[in-house]
Amino acid sequence: QVRLSESGGGSAQAGGSLTLTCVASGGAYDCMGWFRANEGPLREGVAVFGRDGSTEYGDSVKDRFTISEDKADKSLHLRMDNLQPEDTGRYYCAGGPLPSTRRCTINFLRNVAAWGRGTQVSVSE
Repeated sequence: QVRLSESGGGSAQAGGSLTLTCVASGGAYDCMGWFRANEGPLREGVAVFGRDGSTEYGDSVKDRFTISEDKADKSLHLRMDNLQPEDTGRYYCAGGPLPSTRRCTINFLRNVAAWGRGTQVSVSE
């Protein structure tokens, strides 16, 4: 069973940056990404990364966040720039198998994902 472990959360001031890392152990997923939740069970899609290098970003983070993969150590990174207080939340790494007929998208991953435990990000004014 593939296990996902997140790290890199913490506190930042508005306008600052943080980088989150997710490491997959025990295997790998062809579709991986980040979701976040703040004060509730609903998870907002932040960004996803497919095995072909394709990416998709949530509207609220476009042009500020960058998702990338390090194949050498099977890690997934989320570089977050120009952080804003509304970015505060618990960030979850997600991964799932990707059939050849499907694209790695936020909506797809949301329904098939295995989840990490999350890492907290707090952004102050």
